Amino acid sequence: MGSFEFSQSNQIFKNRDVLREDYTPEELVGRDEELSEYHSALQPVINNELPSNIFLYGKSGVGKTAATRFLLDRLRDAARSIQHLDLHAVRVNCDGLNTSYQVAVTIINCLRSPEDQIPMTGYPQSKVYQFLWEELDQYGTILIILDEVDHVNDDSLLYQIPRARDNGYVTSAKIGLIGISNDLSYREGLSAKVQSSLCEKEVYFPPYDAGELRKVLEQRTQVAFRDDALSEDVIPLCAAYGAKDSGDARQAINLLLEAGDIARNENAPQVTKPHVDQAKRKLESDQITTGVSKLTEHARLTLYALTTFAADGETPVTSPTIRERYLALCSSSGIDPLSHRQMQSHLSELKMMGVITGKERNLGRRGGKKVLYGLNYDLGLITETLADTIDEIGVHRSIQSFAKNSSEQ
Repeated sequence: MGSFEFSQSNQIFKNRDVLREDYTPEELVGRDEELSEYHSALQPVINNELPSNIFLYGKSGVGKTAATRFLLDRLRDAARSIQHLDLHAVRVNCDGLNTSYQVAVTIINCLRSPEDQIPMTGYPQSKVYQFLWEELDQYGTILIILDEVDHVNDDSLLYQIPRARDNGYVTSAKIGLIGISNDLSYREGLSAKVQSSLCEKEVYFPPYDAGELRKVLEQRTQVAFRDDALSEDVIPLCAAYGAKDSGDARQAINLLLEAGDIARNENAPQVTKPHVDQAKRKLESDQITTGVSKLTEHARLTLYALTTFAADGETPVTSPTIRERYLALCSSSGIDPLSHRQMQSHLSELKMMGVITGKERNLGRRGGKKVLYGLNYDLGLITETLADTIDEIGVHRSIQSFAKNSSEQ
């Protein structure tokens, strides 16, 4: 058995924690315009006026939450020196909270002491809202940040909080609501009455381009890595990968972190391009493995059907074409197929997860507009991830070489 002694290794990293998601840099690079808009929207707070309600939207990893932490830190610092300004903030991540009721309970428990918490069920909604107004009215100015607010299925609380003062639910508290959403279409689904209040001030965070991502990575690198720990092509490569993956800074930083870990584990003197390539494959493998593990049997069959076309170099393809292969796979394995509409919903699910691509194209007068589907990941990686399904269904001729290579690894 090998030796598993632990010893410190500082050859690569100077401060690895700088690359973690909860780190907020002293300055945010590549978001000057967005920070300026956001700063202006928060200005009433420092003037001890009623806060504006602010809605931030943009894809994941484009700086919305980081900008919020960054500006709130500075807002709190400034507020301490202003007489009669009693500023508080409570942040709730709505991932896993499906209703206004659950969000309201979470806010209450954030404001209460540990021994005075209330359960997620058991009270009428009106009573929970009464508790909420009582808690909020103990503060001067309070900002409520609802991150990933698009997870909440009803907009009751989004309507009630901005109107709490006008409706007499609170008498002294000045409440500001900050909603943060990764769903670009979320705003359009809100009722008109909620849009007019929640979206009083809007700030859109576009994806980072490769140049902006390079600035983000260079800033982190100066603190995270030792001098000369990165070869000169590492940051441009991580930035290019990040820009390709929807301009997601979090993905680019995670890629740099993983590449650093691989280099350190190898006891390499530097992080190099092969480390980045290896890190990219591992992160993609982890991401797709996690996603596919949650899929139903028929969602996997749908993905398998599309994969066979990709292996033959025939993608992108339409859903009716995918369905023909899907039906053949079901038939050969004795599985009752789903309807075309149900199979189509699995294609939409896979597209939303980022496992496959789906782009609308005009195929001419006869073809009309069709959505053409393809894989969004390396074919070998998809085949590895579907190994259990392939074993159960059987190896399609198109992926025999990939399945063989996977089994030999």
